[in-house]
Amino acid sequence: MAGIAHTEHRDYTGAKLGMWLFLFTEILLFGGMFLLYSIYRTVHTQDFHEAAKEMNLVLGAVNTAILLTSSMTMALSISAVKQGFKIRSLLYQAATIILGLAFLGNKFFEWRDHIQHGYYPNSPELLAMSHGKILYFGLYYVMTGIHGLHVLIGAGIICFTFILTLRGVVSGADFIKLENTGLFWHLVDIIWIYLFPLFYLIT
Repeated sequence: MAGIAHTEHRDYTGAKLGMWLFLFTEILLFGGMFLLYSIYRTVHTQDFHEAAKEMNLVLGAVNTAILLTSSMTMALSISAVKQGFKIRSLLYQAATIILGLAFLGNKFFEWRDHIQHGYYPNSPELLAMSHGKILYFGLYYVMTGIHGLHVLIGAGIICFTFILTLRGVVSGADFIKLENTGLFWHLVDIIWIYLFPLFYLIT
């Protein structure tokens, strides 16, 4: 109707609820894999302990520190935009992206090292090992691979929110996109907190 100003409707509650429902499906996905890991580890306890000795504990610990730091920078970016500090939020988002890529870089070098030693699915060296060790490395590649894919997707989404923040779409008046992205990123970090001890600290 003429003379009536148009106001954009934003359903923040619906957007946040939708994000939590999506995160719940992610928890179900990884929860199923954690359950499978627990069953196989119970059956093949010694083999899992022996296989874990092939993990690079230093790289695993460094990647844990990287993701924990990235959670902090992500939270700071949200806090900054809420307070109207656009540039500060952009810097923290950029730092989170860089940390995510650093995590993936470390994981790439770690995977490359395993592959060079013949520890990859269906390799002659791996197939010559016990059934428990084959299961360990199978779970390792599947679970860390899916997690790495989530890190890559998360970094891509943060690149998107970075552009939106730069353009003023994400601001102190409308920050739900960045906040939901932060929720996803924190979940990715929490999942790694479980993966790290399961694969690296059971020696």
